[in-house]
Amino acid sequence: MAVPDSVNPTAWLAEQIEHGNPDLLRSMVKTMAETLMSAEADGLCGAEYGRRSNERTNSRNGYRTRDWDTRAGTVELAIPKLRSGSYFPDWLLERRRRAEQALISVVATSYLLGVSTRRVDKLVEQLGIKNISKSQVSQMAKVLDEQVEAFRTRALDAGPYTFVWLDALTQKVREGGRIINVHVLVATAVNANGHREILGVEVTSAEDGAGWLAFLRSLLARGVGGVQLVVSDAHAGLVEAIGATFPGASWQRCRTHYLRNLLTTVPKSAQPWVATLVRTIFDQPTAEAVRTQHAWVIDALEAKYPAACEHLDAAREELLAFAAFPRETWRQVWSNNPQERLNKEIRRRTDVVGIFPDRAAIVRLVGAVLAEQSDEWIEARRYMGLDILAKCRMRIIAGDTPMQNPLPQTLTA
Repeated sequence: MAVPDSVNPTAWLAEQIEHGNPDLLRSMVKTMAETLMSAEADGLCGAEYGRRSNERTNSRNGYRTRDWDTRAGTVELAIPKLRSGSYFPDWLLERRRRAEQALISVVATSYLLGVSTRRVDKLVEQLGIKNISKSQVSQMAKVLDEQVEAFRTRALDAGPYTFVWLDALTQKVREGGRIINVHVLVATAVNANGHREILGVEVTSAEDGAGWLAFLRSLLARGVGGVQLVVSDAHAGLVEAIGATFPGASWQRCRTHYLRNLLTTVPKSAQPWVATLVRTIFDQPTAEAVRTQHAWVIDALEAKYPAACEHLDAAREELLAFAAFPRETWRQVWSNNPQERLNKEIRRRTDVVGIFPDRAAIVRLVGAVLAEQSDEWIEARRYMGLDILAKCRMRIIAGDTPMQNPLPQTLTA
C-alpha cells in the first residue's frame, strides 16, 4: 500500500472536483494528514522517500492502517513504518476522542508499570504507542483527569430529574500487591428537557448501603431534585439508601432482575410457563388492568407453586410502581434495561484493559466513556416528551380521589 509523498494542492483539488468526490472534506483531511506523516517520516530517515543520500539513517518499511476519528468522519490513514525503530505521530493521539485517549492512557500506564498481560502488550503495539514515554503518559493522564473530574463534579442544574436509574459494575484492580474487585456506581436520569443525562460515577470497595448512601448524597449536594421514581435492582443496602436520600420518590424494582429471582422458586421445567404468565402483567393497557392481572397471576400460581405465589405477592408495590405514571413511559421505566445498555458500552472499553493498575485508571476510563455518552445524548432526540414529563410531575391534591399507588407528593411542574 502506498500514499502520495508529495501533493500539488491545486492539481489534486481540481481532480477531486472533476470526479465529483462526495466526501471531498474527508478526502482532503486524509491526503493532508498522510502527506504530513510522510514528511515527518522522511525527517526521521534523514532523506526523502525513494532517494539515495549519504545522510540517510533509516528507510521506510511499508505502511499500517489506522482509523482516525475527525469532525469530517472516520478517516483510514496509512501510517509509515520504519525498518529500524518505530514512528507514530503524537498529534494523531491528541486528536482522538476522550474515551480512546483514556483507554490509551490506561493501557500505556499498565505497560509501563509492568502489570500488563500478553493481550495488553499486543494491543499496545496495535495502538501504535510503543514509543510513548512516561512523561507523555503522565501528561495525557493529567489532561484526561481534569476533564473527567470536571464532568463528575459539575452542578446538576438541569432538573427536575423525574426518573433516575441506578446500577453498578464490577471491575478488577491491583491494590496492595493483589487483585481485588471494586464496584463502579453509575446514576443516570431524565432531565427537564427530556434528555437522558449521566448524573455521576463513583468507585467503591463494596456495593453496600454505605457506598450507595454516600454516592446518592453527593448527587443531592450537586443539585439533584424532583425525583419521583428510582429504578434499580434489589441489591442489599441500595433500597435503604434510596429511601434515605429520596424520601418522596417511589422505587421501581427492575422487572428483568425480579423475574430471574422469581424463577428460582419454581422447577426448571415450569420456568417458561411462569415467565410467560408474569409477562402478561406488563401487557395490560391501564394501571387498573395491570393490578387486576397481577392478582390473577397470583391466584393461578397458588395451587401448584405457593412459593412463587408468595414471592410475587410480596413484591406487588415495588414491581408495579411504574403503573402510577402515564402509560407512554412504562417501557422506559419498568426495568433497568436502559442502564444495562450503557453498562455494555462501558464494558466494551474496560474489557480491553482487564485488570486496572489503580482506581484512578478506572475513574479515568469510565468517566471519559460516560462524558462522551452524555454529549451524544444532549445532541440526540429527547428520550421523553415534555408533555409526558409534565404529566409525570403533576401534584396529587390532598382530598382528591385516592389511588392504590399514587404519585409521590412533589411540586407542580
